[in-house]
Amino acid sequence: MRRDLDAREALAAILERTPVLGAETLALPAALGRVLAEPIVSGRRIPPADNSAMDGYAARAADLTGASETAPRELPVAFEIAAGGGAERPLRAGEAARILTGAPLPPGADVVVRQEDTQRRGDRVLIQVAPPVGEHVRHAGEDVQPGDAVLAAGRRIGPAEVGMLAALGRGFVAVRQQPRVAILSGGDELVEPDADVAGGRTVSSNSYSIAAQCREVGALPVYLGIARDAPDDIESRLRAGLAADVLVSSAGVSVGDRDYVRGVLTKLGCRLLFWGVKIKPGYPLAFGAFGDAAERGPLVFGLPGNPVSAMVTFEQFVRPALRKLTGHTRLHRPTLRVTLAETLRKREGRLHFVRVRLQRDGERVLARSTGNQGSGVLRSMTEAHALLVFPAEASELREGETVWVQLLDEEFLAADAPGF
Repeated sequence: MRRDLDAREALAAILERTPVLGAETLALPAALGRVLAEPIVSGRRIPPADNSAMDGYAARAADLTGASETAPRELPVAFEIAAGGGAERPLRAGEAARILTGAPLPPGADVVVRQEDTQRRGDRVLIQVAPPVGEHVRHAGEDVQPGDAVLAAGRRIGPAEVGMLAALGRGFVAVRQQPRVAILSGGDELVEPDADVAGGRTVSSNSYSIAAQCREVGALPVYLGIARDAPDDIESRLRAGLAADVLVSSAGVSVGDRDYVRGVLTKLGCRLLFWGVKIKPGYPLAFGAFGDAAERGPLVFGLPGNPVSAMVTFEQFVRPALRKLTGHTRLHRPTLRVTLAETLRKREGRLHFVRVRLQRDGERVLARSTGNQGSGVLRSMTEAHALLVFPAEASELREGETVWVQLLDEEFLAADAPGF
C-alpha cells in the first residue's frame, strides 16, 4: 500500500481503477440527467417536408413582386391546409392557400406570408408585402437528415436532448447505469439526528451529507447505518455493502486504537491501494478495491471522520469517480479565476482547499475566506460558494492575486437580470 500521495497521484490512481458502468434501457421521460450509452443516429428527416413556420398564406414569390401596404396584391384563396393535413392539389400561378403553422407547403408554393401582413376579403386575400423565396418556410431536413449523427455516446441528456430524442422517435434509450454507493458511518459516539445527544454523543451528519453529495452527482446512496467500534459489527455492515459499486466509510480508516475499518476491509478481500493524501482538510483518506481488472468488486473510499474533511475528500476524489462510473467525460467541478480579497497564509507542503465566499465586483469576482477553517466547522461548508486551491508549494497568497477556485454552489452564477 502506498502512503502520503499528493492529490494528483491519488486522483490518478482512483480514476485508473474506476470503470464505466454498463448500460440500461429507460423510457425517455426517465432518462433526463442520465448519460447516453449509445450514439444516436437519425433514421428520419426533420422536418419531413417543407412546411409553414407561420399562420398565413402560401403563395408564389413571383406573384407578389412589388406588393406593399399601399399597393397590395389580391389573390384568390384556393384552399386551406391545416397542420397534419395536406394540399388538395398543387398551387397554381396567381393563387394563394390558407396555411397554418406546421402544415406542409403545397406543391408550387415557395413562400409563406404571415397573417399579419394580409387582409382577408371573403374568398380573396390582399397581400401587403413582397417576401423573398423561402420566407417563413421550414425546409425539409433543415434540422436533421437521415444518417446524421445527432447525439454522441457520453452526452448528458438535458431537456433539449429529450425533445430531440422524441422527435427522432426514440421512446426508449440506452443510458449508463447509476452507481450504487453503500455508506457506512462508525463510532460508539454517533447517533441518528433524532436521538439524544447527551453524554458526549454526536449526530452522524457525515452519512447524510455524503448521501446528499451522491444524489447530487446522480448516484444512488444505500445507507448501511452506524457501526459500533467493534470489528464484528463493522464486518457485518460492510458485507451488506459488497453488492454496491462503491463503498464509502466515514471514520475508522486512520491509525487510532479503534480505527478498525482498514483491518476489516483487508479481511473481506479489499486491496488497499493507498492511505494518506497530502491535502488539508482530508489527509487520512484511504482508497482500495475488491477484485481485479477481470472481476471488479466495489471501489472503496475511507473518508476522514471530521465533517468538512469528509465532504472535501468526497468532492476531490469520490465525485470524479462517480462521474466516470456514470459515463461522464468531464469529471470535475467548474473552475473560475477570481481575485483574492484578503491575504492567506499556510505552511508549505500540503495542498489546501480553503472554503471561500464569492462576491461580484463589477467585472471581477472576489473570494474571501468563510473564516474558521477547522475541519469540524460544518457551517463553513454551508457558507462556501467555492473551494480555493492553495498550492502545496505556496505559503502565502496575497490580497489582489488571481487564484483558482472550484465552484461548489452554481447558484452563484445565477443572475438577477435576464441579460437582454
